[in-house]
Amino acid sequence: MRSVYRNSALAALLAGASLVMPGPALAFDLNGAWASDAENCAKVFVRKGAQATFTDMSDVYGGGFIIEGDQITGKFARCRIKAKKDEGATINLVAACASDIMLQNVQFSLREVDANTVIRMFPGMGGMEIKYARCPAS
Repeated sequence: MRSVYRNSALAALLAGASLVMPGPALAFDLNGAWASDAENCAKVFVRKGAQATFTDMSDVYGGGFIIEGDQITGKFARCRIKAKKDEGATINLVAACASDIMLQNVQFSLREVDANTVIRMFPGMGGMEIKYARCPAS
């Protein structure tokens, strides 16, 4: 009888704990076009059908990047995300990048400010940060 009571108490404790414990944290959605100045989104990106691409003079207005799934596209390079690790509000990425002249692995660290703002931090370069805003889909 004591065993039945103990098992019932354990089951009730586990059921209660599952109600109190938070569910899994949702990963921050990085998909979209990101500009270094939200006011210049229309000068940095143009829509071609459903896809965002860079304007010819995008780098004059601060530039940015586009993330679609595991692909990161910049004005002069394309990258494929090889590894991603969420650490609270910080997302660490390792990407294989290719430009016209070279291939290299690049480490990105992004800190989520809000749903439409991230800050890119440069590992090993304290105080070096660039803020990016997600551009509205138009």
